[in-house]
Amino acid sequence: MSALVRSVGMAAPVALAVTMAAYWHGGQPRPAVQAKIMEAAPAIPGKYLALVAMTEKVDSAAEGEKAREENQRLGFAGGDIAAAKPFRALGGAGEDHDRALQCLTQAIYYEAAHEPESGQRAVAQVVLNRVRHPAFAKTVCGVVYQRFDAAVCQFSFVCDGSLARRPSPALWDRAKRIATDALGGRVEKDVGTATHYHADYVFPRWAPHLAKLIQIGAHIFYRWPGGWGQPSAFSGRYAGGENIPAFDPSRYAAAPASVIDYPPVAALTERRAVNDVGGRMDPTKGWKLSIADPSPSGGALGDMLARQEKVAPITLAADDHNIQGVQP
Repeated sequence: MSALVRSVGMAAPVALAVTMAAYWHGGQPRPAVQAKIMEAAPAIPGKYLALVAMTEKVDSAAEGEKAREENQRLGFAGGDIAAAKPFRALGGAGEDHDRALQCLTQAIYYEAAHEPESGQRAVAQVVLNRVRHPAFAKTVCGVVYQRFDAAVCQFSFVCDGSLARRPSPALWDRAKRIATDALGGRVEKDVGTATHYHADYVFPRWAPHLAKLIQIGAHIFYRWPGGWGQPSAFSGRYAGGENIPAFDPSRYAAAPASVIDYPPVAALTERRAVNDVGGRMDPTKGWKLSIADPSPSGGALGDMLARQEKVAPITLAADDHNIQGVQP
């Protein structure tokens, strides 16, 4: 995303030359795909035009540790956080509801699948806040896919090839549950009227110009400054007519392949044997060895440990090391 800076986009594989329906696993709904989202241009007051333009760019003032330092240096806005009103524009059934649920679930999953549940609810709240703010589209899918056919998307997962990755069923189901709650009127009060967020490892140039509200997990949430960020400004009416756009897969065909997606591990010095065909472990992703730890009781190992406990320890003098073939 541009206004919602998430991460350096991961390039899509050439396998994106498939239809949109292939992006969803069997358990997910397959709403009809439309060619385009047609909505009227949002009404933006003159004094906010430059700020809106700034938030639609992806350039960052800092990244990595430098960005974290800048984010810590930037203070939070004072005062109470005014909660948004419940979103109940959609009923519990129907085509619009199904499409809106699909789009909101995608935003939660691809933006915050590994964030705490409160962070996922916060992402859902930002999407619904945008639906009711005059600066953005007036449908859920319209917000999520805003600028999908431009060089820079509002949500980067729409344009960076993330949709080609088959979602984890368990994480998808959790995202769908959270999306269902949000469309049913549940409010994440902690983010109030936030309309923007970014990951803490980037520091977008627009950050100092918006009101910084709260950090949840790796995401920092903001609202518009002044009256445009207050509840009274969220007067936009839900338009209905949810559409999920079709994509031209050829736009991704020339995208460079992702070199590696876990930089902390990739940065380690290579210390493997040339004939080692194994891969690296990345514990930051929750990966664990599939080989169980040995049990100290029972079996040959238990017998060996028992015998060792009965043998008196051997103390070697300093000169004995060389005799035993042990290097000091």
